[in-house]
Amino acid sequence: MDLQTLKERITIVQSKRDYLLSLLEQPSLGILRVDVNQALEELDELLEEYKRTIPETGNN
Repeated sequence: MDLQTLKERITIVQSKRDYLLSLLEQPSLGILRVDVNQALEELDELLEEYKRTIPETGNN
């Protein structure tokens, strides 16, 4: 996979984070709240690892 494709896929994954955050606002989420929180934590860790591995140079 080339770097540009990877960046595009990371952008898609980052957009899914907003959806997970909106799920947390749902009062009917119940026990799934634990899973959503876990998914957010893992997603944040992966995004941080990506940023450390492939720092943004300002050139897309």
